[in-house]
Amino acid sequence: MRNINILIILIFFPFFINAQVGGDGVFTFLEIPNSAKVASLGGANISIYNDDLNMAFQNPALLNSDMERKVVLNYVNYFTDINLGSVAYAFNNKKIGTIAIGLQFLDYGKFISADATGIIIGDFSASDYALNIIWSKQLFKNITGGINIKPLYSSYETYTSFGIVADVGISYINTEKEMATSLTLKNIGTQLKPFTDDNYESIPFDIQLGFSKKLNHAPFRVNITAHHLNTWDLTYDVPEEVTTISFAEDDTDDGDDLYDFLDNSFRHLIVGIEIIPLKSFYASIAYNHQRRQEMAIVDKSGFTGFSWGFGIKLKKFGFSFGKATYHLAGSSSYFSLYADLSKFGKTKNVKVD
Repeated sequence: MRNINILIILIFFPFFINAQVGGDGVFTFLEIPNSAKVASLGGANISIYNDDLNMAFQNPALLNSDMERKVVLNYVNYFTDINLGSVAYAFNNKKIGTIAIGLQFLDYGKFISADATGIIIGDFSASDYALNIIWSKQLFKNITGGINIKPLYSSYETYTSFGIVADVGISYINTEKEMATSLTLKNIGTQLKPFTDDNYESIPFDIQLGFSKKLNHAPFRVNITAHHLNTWDLTYDVPEEVTTISFAEDDTDDGDDLYDFLDNSFRHLIVGIEIIPLKSFYASIAYNHQRRQEMAIVDKSGFTGFSWGFGIKLKKFGFSFGKATYHLAGSSSYFSLYADLSKFGKTKNVKVD
């Protein structure tokens, strides 16, 4: 009965929060992938169930007891002088469940400050922060639920803003078949204090559905993530330069409608494949159609929308690297480290005669 009550709270929690949906106005740094593995899988994944604590940032229902006493550190060389990172630690209680505490930050670097006449008077900085308080518990056999409460703070020059959002997730996990399906509602919340008086902005709310399956008798895992399910049309028009992107050059009107429908449908999907020949190593590659359509240059798409990476896992430590191509002009590199603190400090008993 208690687990049923928890499930009801997780399902209806979004309706108790003043959610602002319909645009990405503030705290958009929450949409940037936090780790090398997630970046290598296209920027979003809510269905890989293992002992990687970074996955709890993506879906709180993935937090589990195997992550106990693990700490993760992530760093991203985003673009130019923009840097972001995160850190998290997890602990477990048999009665309460698994809890993790994490911190995310985004540093935009230094900017030149000038007065109204253009005279340089110094410089200023800009940054975003998010505290993550994550909780997860197994509700029923093969079903886990979780929630991530995230107080937010942004500081741009002399302007500051506060907010609070939550991620709510539910996962069906079948370890025997090495399969998981998850539903996550991300960034449900509101801006508590706007940058300027009475100018409240929307927060990037996102509903995601994910599926992961390791193939039988083969070292591959397939990952499919559907994102922004709360907004059907992900296409947009460039002001004063309206262009139509389709898969064919000369189509009839009916053909244009079909291709536009397929184009918009695929913008919701991220498809990734992992190669896992050993428990201690993985390599991954993924494709994000929305990123490619929005960022690619006509006739020179290159690898825009593609991402790749790899990870090495040792007894006490682990390292992952991810590379995401956003544009022909540049890509971002992601670095992740983890340590299993439970493996440290253990000494063998020595018998003394």
